[in-house]
Amino acid sequence: MASNSISTSRSSNSSWTAKEDKQFEVALATYDKDTPDRWQNIARAVGGKSAEEVKRHYELLIRDVNDIESGRYPQPRYRNTN
Repeated sequence: MASNSISTSRSSNSSWTAKEDKQFEVALATYDKDTPDRWQNIARAVGGKSAEEVKRHYELLIRDVNDIESGRYPQPRYRNTN
């Protein structure tokens, strides 16, 4: 890949199905940060997404996790069902 920049095209904002999210999670576990052509491999594993789309999806995931861990969002209060 010639550039590490993320495309801001309409396709990088595409929605993800639950199945695609699961495939993405499995692919992330399979292709770690040291894997050559990581984003291309993950895109191939998910299917129907470009390397730029999966990288952007990962960056959004990391941002969400960081926001949650920093306390930006309150912990949910679940009702006791017992």
